[in-house]
Amino acid sequence: MSASGDTLLDRLGRFLAGLLQVESSGYEPYTPSDPDTLRRVLEPGDILLIEGNQRISATIKYLTQSTWSHSALYVGDALPEPADGSERPRLIEVNLGEGCVAVPLSKYRTYNTRICRANGLSPEDRQHVVGFMLERLGLKYDLKNIFDMLRYFFPVPMPVRWRRRAIAFGSGDPTRAICSSLIAQAYEEIRYPILPEITRAPGRASAQSSYSRSEILHIRHHSLYTPRDFDLSPYFRIVKPTLEYGFDYRALTWAQGELAQDERSAAAK
Repeated sequence: MSASGDTLLDRLGRFLAGLLQVESSGYEPYTPSDPDTLRRVLEPGDILLIEGNQRISATIKYLTQSTWSHSALYVGDALPEPADGSERPRLIEVNLGEGCVAVPLSKYRTYNTRICRANGLSPEDRQHVVGFMLERLGLKYDLKNIFDMLRYFFPVPMPVRWRRRAIAFGSGDPTRAICSSLIAQAYEEIRYPILPEITRAPGRASAQSSYSRSEILHIRHHSLYTPRDFDLSPYFRIVKPTLEYGFDYRALTWAQGELAQDERSAAAK
């Protein structure tokens, strides 16, 4: 073991992580949001979903059948300004081979993103979620996740019903973390639902009315959550920066006449 505490497995994991994080060529985002706009809209505790264009991103998209391959939690100004004058980190995320780190919003300025916001979150619970992530800065990435992920680079079809379990990698070591599961764990601590399992309470008749139906929610284990789940959750709102500041469709400028025809012709070539 080296002086830094790294094992041979750690070094091998970082090497493999580098291979998995090679960016795909030809990626072009449809509607990326600039960091200033994101900062005006985001609130502490919000989850930022990222499309991603790495080799690993394609695998996660396949396993989850989703556009989103990565997630990060916005912590606002909870972290200090860097001494070197660089941009303040406002996102906490878990990176492959690197672990739990804080990064600036500008990291994702060229990516498609989506903001998911827990509805009606109390200030105390919001602070708890942010504090949970702050306390876990520096946690290592679960290296077992890397070795397991390599299996899905082989073109072997996998039934949809197995894919959620397949993405729930990890050795179970609490000092190591994987992507969206850490955020799910933060929300699990305040008992905020994401996609809970639901059963009908005993003795209650099956009915559509909430007055005659009682349900019991069961917390899923946080390791089973993926970025897609925050998007699909009925308890998280999708916040679109363009619509938050008085979007007026009548103020848009559209190409007309010959100019529009020239643009269509150029696009067709």
